Amino acid sequence: MKPAGRKRDRKEKDASAGIPDSSVADFSLANVEVVEDGATERRKRGRPRKNLIIDAQNTGTVHSKEGAIREPPTSELENGAADRALGSPTRTVTRVVEDSSGELLRLAAANVGEAKKENVIKVVPSMDAVVKVFCVHTEPNFSLPWQRKRQYSSSSSGFIISGRRVLTNAHSVEHHTQVKLKKRGSDTKYLATVLAIGTECDIALLTVNDDEFWDGVSPVEFGSLPVLQDAVTVVGYPIGGDTISVTSGVVSRMEILSYVHGATELLGLQIDAAINSGNSGGPAFNDKGQCVGIAFQSLKHEDVENIGYVIPTPVIMHFIKDYEKSGEYTGFPILGVEWQKMENPDLRKAMGMTPNQKGVRVRRVEPTAPASQFLKPSDIILSFDGIDIANDGTVPFRHGERIGFSYLVSQKYTGESAAVKVLRESKIVEFNVEVATHKRLVPAHIKGKPPSYYIIAGFVFSAISVPYLRSEYGKDYDYDAPVKLLDKLLHSMAQTEDEQLVVVSQVLVSDINIGYEDIVNTQVLAFNNKPIKNLKHLAEMVENYDGEFLQFDLEYQQIVVLETKTARAATLDILKTHCIPSAMSEDLRT
Repeated sequence: MKPAGRKRDRKEKDASAGIPDSSVADFSLANVEVVEDGATERRKRGRPRKNLIIDAQNTGTVHSKEGAIREPPTSELENGAADRALGSPTRTVTRVVEDSSGELLRLAAANVGEAKKENVIKVVPSMDAVVKVFCVHTEPNFSLPWQRKRQYSSSSSGFIISGRRVLTNAHSVEHHTQVKLKKRGSDTKYLATVLAIGTECDIALLTVNDDEFWDGVSPVEFGSLPVLQDAVTVVGYPIGGDTISVTSGVVSRMEILSYVHGATELLGLQIDAAINSGNSGGPAFNDKGQCVGIAFQSLKHEDVENIGYVIPTPVIMHFIKDYEKSGEYTGFPILGVEWQKMENPDLRKAMGMTPNQKGVRVRRVEPTAPASQFLKPSDIILSFDGIDIANDGTVPFRHGERIGFSYLVSQKYTGESAAVKVLRESKIVEFNVEVATHKRLVPAHIKGKPPSYYIIAGFVFSAISVPYLRSEYGKDYDYDAPVKLLDKLLHSMAQTEDEQLVVVSQVLVSDINIGYEDIVNTQVLAFNNKPIKNLKHLAEMVENYDGEFLQFDLEYQQIVVLETKTARAATLDILKTHCIPSAMSEDLRT
């Protein structure tokens, strides 16, 4: 049955959806067609229906089919959904203009049911800037640190930005031995150079030396931080095919997220568009065709569906500017304190806070952080850079939104200073505190370097890191690793810049180490009663020692005693037996 609607005259029909002719003067009009939304209003009687069917690849090819009954994709062509939800009859007229570069501009107008016109311009982003990333990885072997694992290949997504550069995820090119890029519609793979890898923010910057790669491609432009319910379109090369894929959704949450790859917490967007393996590094566009984020991880759990995460533009721009300022990636700084909420009124009163004062209590200060020179335990941080901190540790973000105050710190660059207002013994003091990158006792990454090791008498000594624990105990290392190591991982702080957690990784069995074979991943505390600082310090002490016995004090009150001469002689035989090129890694020899 034909719905009610008023008859258009010729003048209104030819108004081109309210867009003046001058606005499309630069485009070829040969490919212009008018599509009417058949879901809201049928054409006049006696006219054959014409539909435009945009192909799945969004290449700009427009297929015309007379008399078709098939509806156009609602996500692409319907712009009156909000009005229809309110029950008002609408007619959406969409004009598709194909320019010489193949980009599609959709110019939509307007609500006839309410007798008014609204000009809405939706730009479908150019897909030509999205590239497929091919990487060959060769990961370190932490069990046998003198060699690497078997190489493997992966594919992911990336996109071209200004300055002849390409952005992708850090985990897409981690431990790379070769990286290649392929443009959409091309059969050529171009060798790429990795300029910088940001482990904390999971972003990598690439470039290609071949000029041919950059021909005919316009770089992606960045948009501002979206708001909740803003539409986003994720573009990339996910698993399930070789061609480009487009998924749509909305921004459903915005907060400080845990970045799995970087083991850090930064601003992130949660979206309900599908993000699958291979989507990593692909751009997320808004409805203006601007990039508002990079797809980087999704939530895999039996109780959730369609929860994906996007690195937003503030984090991306921080990474890019950081690289441009120093020529390398220096990281996201931290204040270097652990804090406690001050929501309990008795606690606030005991700390000398007035009813109108709000803030968080300092629990501990990192000894290696610049803040250790100014802040003390039980200080109450009232504000950071002039922005007041609430009792729950949040600060105003945007209208109706709050966010953790660590977001303010992450907006700084390494070496910059911030004004920190503190309540100490009921008196307000203010410090100018420098922010710096985090020095972890157990590093979250080894940043592409081969793992360090030292061998004496079959005892393989290594430095603990998160990749080491993951290699030894799997993805559930935070449950399966020894309790002592987990306690150091979660709660211990480095006392000096060069402090490391050194363990006996394994014992390569020989006659000299009989009875010690079962020692695995046990921390070394001292050598000949001298505390060790790091792996290099241990190696130097052992190599320079000329006493009769070597004694290693281990965790759990264990000791290992070896005769010095016999141990050094046995080391050479053990290296030969296991085809080990050297008793220590190269970084310890320099």
